Amino acid sequence: MQPPHEAIDKNFLAILASSVHDMKNSLASARNLLSRLAARCEGVAPQEWAQIEFETNRMNNSLMQLLTFYKIGQARFRPLIDECRVHDLLDDVVAQQGSLLACRDIGIALSCDDALYCYCDANLVGHALGTILNNATRYCKSQVQLSAVEQEGYVVLKIEDDGAGYPPALLNMLPPDPSGAIDFVKGSTGLGLYFAWVIAAMHENEGRQGRIAIHNGGELGGACFALYLP
Repeated sequence: MQPPHEAIDKNFLAILASSVHDMKNSLASARNLLSRLAARCEGVAPQEWAQIEFETNRMNNSLMQLLTFYKIGQARFRPLIDECRVHDLLDDVVAQQGSLLACRDIGIALSCDDALYCYCDANLVGHALGTILNNATRYCKSQVQLSAVEQEGYVVLKIEDDGAGYPPALLNMLPPDPSGAIDFVKGSTGLGLYFAWVIAAMHENEGRQGRIAIHNGGELGGACFALYLP
């Protein structure tokens, strides 16, 4: 008879994926219940509701990333590329964080030509940008900016903030290495950047591959993230 630990080692990835899927379903139910409870509040919902929404969004994004990594690792994943209006994509990303931005009195600016289109997996790119915006919301002072432009054959989507910027350990680590960027004290893992890097690299067109870039400064003086889609 096979020892239990060997069976677990052999099937660990499948067990993990199944568990993550179950957690996503439970989290979706919890988020739905929270939304219904918040709707019952008279007047403006308490600040705690926005914080709960923020944390559940973070958990949902993390679980989605784990499932995506699993499928990529099992060669069972392929992006669904289609034409996408960039302004709509950025609007959806902002909507994910809307409650918390308003609750924390964080200003957000969006700059994008209405006629700008790209070819991408809008769901994946939206999740990647949502994770980066989530981090920007945590570390900015009072302002975040999203923008998109066409530049040298790429559609460049940027997220900038007025915070302290990326730490040197992350600036000097592209492609990101999650194993070398984990900071349990500050709650930083680098997984958001790694996920964005993976998703960008899965987009190819005429021999050009998607990529990400990060630096400090930009228009708001803090962290500046850029996703390049060919």
